[in-house]
Amino acid sequence: MKKEYLELTRLIERLHRRFLDVLRAELTRMGVKNINGVQALLLANIGDEEIVIRDLVDRGYYQGSNVSYNVKKLVEMGYLDQERSSHDRRSVSIRLTEKAKEIVDSIRALEDRQAAALAEHDVSPDEVDTACQSLRRLERTWTDYIHYGRF
Repeated sequence: MKKEYLELTRLIERLHRRFLDVLRAELTRMGVKNINGVQALLLANIGDEEIVIRDLVDRGYYQGSNVSYNVKKLVEMGYLDQERSSHDRRSVSIRLTEKAKEIVDSIRALEDRQAAALAEHDVSPDEVDTACQSLRRLERTWTDYIHYGRF
């Protein structure tokens, strides 16, 4: 099991990097050169919501310093609007601009094409579901370790 576990952890890391490469390629195809794959993924994760920056960190998508840096850059480049809460000046809400929504729409179309490509390669929905179930169990195991210590 150790060999398989180590292969899985390395595969997860490679797949994440590869997915960011796919996003970067899509941005290049669109002629967008001023944001990277991580920033495009951040926009896609925000989607149609108006969200407090802290919620992105709490959902486990990003580290605090990473999200702060990328939000700052995306605001400067006109992809995000931000607004401080009138009740808690430390709390900042963000939402996509129209410019960002175009990118997110392209990412959603890319996701549709990728899902269709999986089907063309004879990957069934059941196989994808089984992979997701396994990854969710691994995530729970790692989360339990972080919160409670030993496995």
